[in-house]
Amino acid sequence: MSGTLGRRRFLGYVLAAPTLVAVAGPGPTAAAQLPSPEITEILDLNDLMTVAALPTANLIAVEVNPDGTVSFALPRAEVGQGITTSTAMLIAEEMDVPLERVRVTLAGARPELVFNQLTGGSNTTIATYTPVRVAAAIARRRLLDAAASRLGSPPRELTLTAGVVSDRRGGSVAIGALATAAAATRTEPVSVRLRPREQFTVIGTPRNRIDALAAVTGRKKFAMDLDVGDAKPTMVCRPPTINGAVGSVTNLAQVRALPGVTDVAVISTGVAVRAETFGQCIDAVRALRVSWKPGTVEGTSDDTVLRRLRAAELPIGLPPPTPTVEGRFTFYFRSNSALEPNCAIADVRADRAEVWSALKSPIVAQQSIAAKLRLPLSRVTVHVTEGGGSFGRKLFFDAALEAAEASKAMGKPVKLMWHRADDSRQGRTHPMCTSRVRASYLGDTVLGYHQRHTSVTTDLGHGLGEIITATAARLPVGDIGFAGTFFQLSQTMSYDFGVSTRLLSETGRGFNTGSMRNVYSPDVTCARELIVDQLAARMGKDPYEFRRDFLRDDRSRAVLERAAEAGGWGRTMPEGTAQGIAFHAEYKAVSAALVEIDCRPETVGRPVRDGVAGPRVTRVVFAVDVGLAVNPRGLEAQMLGCISDGIALALTSSLHLRDGHFLEASWDNYFYTRQWNIPPEVRIIVVPSTSEEPGGAGELGVAASMAAVACAYGRATGTMPTSFPINHQTLSFEPKPTVPPVPESPVDGLDHAR
Repeated sequence: MSGTLGRRRFLGYVLAAPTLVAVAGPGPTAAAQLPSPEITEILDLNDLMTVAALPTANLIAVEVNPDGTVSFALPRAEVGQGITTSTAMLIAEEMDVPLERVRVTLAGARPELVFNQLTGGSNTTIATYTPVRVAAAIARRRLLDAAASRLGSPPRELTLTAGVVSDRRGGSVAIGALATAAAATRTEPVSVRLRPREQFTVIGTPRNRIDALAAVTGRKKFAMDLDVGDAKPTMVCRPPTINGAVGSVTNLAQVRALPGVTDVAVISTGVAVRAETFGQCIDAVRALRVSWKPGTVEGTSDDTVLRRLRAAELPIGLPPPTPTVEGRFTFYFRSNSALEPNCAIADVRADRAEVWSALKSPIVAQQSIAAKLRLPLSRVTVHVTEGGGSFGRKLFFDAALEAAEASKAMGKPVKLMWHRADDSRQGRTHPMCTSRVRASYLGDTVLGYHQRHTSVTTDLGHGLGEIITATAARLPVGDIGFAGTFFQLSQTMSYDFGVSTRLLSETGRGFNTGSMRNVYSPDVTCARELIVDQLAARMGKDPYEFRRDFLRDDRSRAVLERAAEAGGWGRTMPEGTAQGIAFHAEYKAVSAALVEIDCRPETVGRPVRDGVAGPRVTRVVFAVDVGLAVNPRGLEAQMLGCISDGIALALTSSLHLRDGHFLEASWDNYFYTRQWNIPPEVRIIVVPSTSEEPGGAGELGVAASMAAVACAYGRATGTMPTSFPINHQTLSFEPKPTVPPVPESPVDGLDHAR
């Protein structure tokens, strides 16, 4: 096949079904590329995920309904990133139907999809862009064929607009009336051409989210909103240290007799309590008297972990004879807790099980639950619900597995929800890590750049979304290989820095870790960009001009230039304030952030209730080129969220490890970017692109934002920061007890709201 994407002819199928159902066929293989010293220019993590998804692309279907709507069950998880909207836009574009008549739901676990049901790595739009459009284009062609028979006109004389097929004589028929006639009695191959970019009327136009009204009016359904039979609120009494185990419970009978409590059962992670309300669950959890066995990281603290990390750092080599710039950077544990508490509903019977949860890897969740319950896979149904955020948290299915275990132990359906303290203290965290960097230079040339990233072991046990790679990622000899591959395929050296190497070392087990949003990139990029600032200073160059001169391609320079120009780089600023600029590329997308920060004493010391104010980011200009932006408005929203993430990682958000447990026990203690740290001025610039294909955008903006804040802080204070978040050493709250494991519910919320 010749031509570019959007003008190629694609083969798909119309399936035998009562109404019209169309699917894509095998997608085109990637074009061969010339070898490059940068591995991600040949194959990056996103490419790997996309290629893995191709063989089952023909198993996802677009269906036309008699009421004129079009349905599509998206085999990915919507957790607030807007992929249901962008997917609906793809269908609306190819089918010429109004966007509001496209119904995108989330597919439950489908093991036959194998690697095609994992949400992560900014891959959803890239992997589904062509298959979804092909399926929609096939459906459109079948509708036109059916309308030709109904109207008595050849298909070439028909037009399909706003869900209605019309002929030149004034006849028309709605697509709903054609749904049955366009259906096939047997599966047939169909060849179609996709609409070229110059004819797009939906793709590339800014659109509001299709679920926005439901979200802001409280009508959107999350897992805890579902009414599933007799599923009652359930919570777990958890150990005081990470991964401790139940030794004995001295008052089970008394707790079972508490008001509203229906069941109490010991499970692998603690003691589960089922009651009429979550408030009664909290009372029961606090009343339990449990003797706990030691946890898996008993006695460890930030300092002990840091010593282990430094001992595990890979050698960076002997210093070269030329001048060098070096740095060692520390990044403390951060919580993966999302706004929606970790939760799931489970109804487990003797011969079957059914689970509802927001899951980004539902296939491996289904397989693991089946193994845990000792049920055949075919007897376990897993429904994917929409989620209220993820930060990588929902790549894991801890709550779903726990709910299934509790339901089995109690013999009743449960609606299990973690307390905020649970996810802070026992939940998934981004592992603590260090990054050591050395760059050598001579005159105006950077001769080499070497980075050694050392991390507490990252649990990548979700694999590529199914049990085989998930098991391989957990093997004692397999995890570093899996993590090392992940690391190399997700990091890009964008500067012409001579000989460049990056290596990952992992050490230490026993922590519940996970892939926080953007995974390794924020820390790796932050360390690199701070060294870039130091290199610029050593060479007597402006930080922006230095980056522009050393970036490897025009596209990267263009976004950097847009950010610098729009942000007024180099403008005069008061003492104690400064600008910072940083660049980051990944997954066929490039970005640049310009940040202004206020580090003056009156700002750093401003009073904040139960918190640390610290430096204030006052302005952000962010430029991004993701190739073809399906929904520019959604892209801007993604970048806004990324900016908040980056500010938090640089300045405020971390967990404090003491004696085998984290001190944080609520979001009051965990200082994600708050209102007092949100910049009053933010500008997102979507750089126009002629690309025919979308790039990855879901995580793109975190790394550049964090790095730019760090660079701005260094320029404002005159001291390069080396420990993140910058205010980690300031403990600004009184830690809550670990026994009982959850604090009392607050009663002064209205007072604090004033």
